[in-house]
Amino acid sequence: MKKTTHKIYFADSRDLSFIESESVDLVVTSPPYPMIEMWDELFKSFNGDIRKALDERRGATAFNLMHLELNKVWDHLYRILKEGGIACINIGDATRKLGDEFRLYSNHSRVLVYCSELGFSTLPLILWRKQTNAPNKFMGSGMLPPGAYVTLEHEYILILRKKGYRRFYTGEEKLNRQESSFFWEERNTWFSDIWDLKGTRQNLNHTEARERSGAFPFEIAYRLINMFSVKDDLVLDPFFGTGTTMYAAMASERNSTGVEIDSGFKSYIEKKTPVIIDELNRYTGERLQRHLDFIEDYKNTKGELKHTNIYYEFPVITSQEKKLKLNYIERIEKIDGHLPEYRITYLDRATLKKSMVRDVEKLPFTASDDQLGLPF
Repeated sequence: MKKTTHKIYFADSRDLSFIESESVDLVVTSPPYPMIEMWDELFKSFNGDIRKALDERRGATAFNLMHLELNKVWDHLYRILKEGGIACINIGDATRKLGDEFRLYSNHSRVLVYCSELGFSTLPLILWRKQTNAPNKFMGSGMLPPGAYVTLEHEYILILRKKGYRRFYTGEEKLNRQESSFFWEERNTWFSDIWDLKGTRQNLNHTEARERSGAFPFEIAYRLINMFSVKDDLVLDPFFGTGTTMYAAMASERNSTGVEIDSGFKSYIEKKTPVIIDELNRYTGERLQRHLDFIEDYKNTKGELKHTNIYYEFPVITSQEKKLKLNYIERIEKIDGHLPEYRITYLDRATLKKSMVRDVEKLPFTASDDQLGLPF
């Protein structure tokens, strides 16, 4: 049976010397955003000059000093990524008034410039729309020109690649890549440069923990992991928080490592992880259900499809989807040791074929079909 492992280090990600060079396939993370007030105390703890600059209302100085701290993380990410590895960084710009000056602090551009200087190749980015209809969202002079300000209703997902292209040489590597493919209709949505996640599952984390960590939605981590890695890869999140990236990696059959400076999240992770199987399996089932819904609509409007997935025996648009396979999680085990570490075991779907779709009662689930949210 397929297995993955997931480790969590409670440490400062500005020093990732404990992670081996060129050992990570993908980074998916969201750092603390400079000049966003909820992160002020963290940045002040990194450098006393940041506290002084904020106290003296010197915004530009504080902004620069905060990014110097983040740059230490980006240095390590470039070192530990494999050649052709990808880093996906979710970050938002900040607007803030210090003293008499209101201004934009362009976090995304600072990260892009520095990472380009490190040697990363910048790939097309994604705008994550976070539209708000709050009645108090207008800033500045209200309805009067010229002192009203544009409202920021998006964040950035920066996509950076370490030099070179990833290669798949052996037959086993090529098969694993094929089984890691995504559906044609997912390709059209996921690789759009604007993401609006209305109507999607926003997060698997509790509201209180999410607000404390600034966690991004599960859907974002899940998409990025499936877009830019293959099964059995190692995914790193150096700003682990509530573990969104780890849970998305578990659902996607990838290994993961998380680094988190706040050990206060440990009890939350240890409580949440053993009972998250049903939620992750339900998400996998919903993904398959969305494909079946798409196929039904496609047949009604455009006719029969030319290709068939060999494992599920349902239609797919392209030949590249013929070996796509999604495995459900069977169990999560905590590994004894000084680190929080988990081993995930998956149910192999390769031998089920038609029975998976047409004979649900014959599937060897440890949880009930209703708990898993199966679409069939």
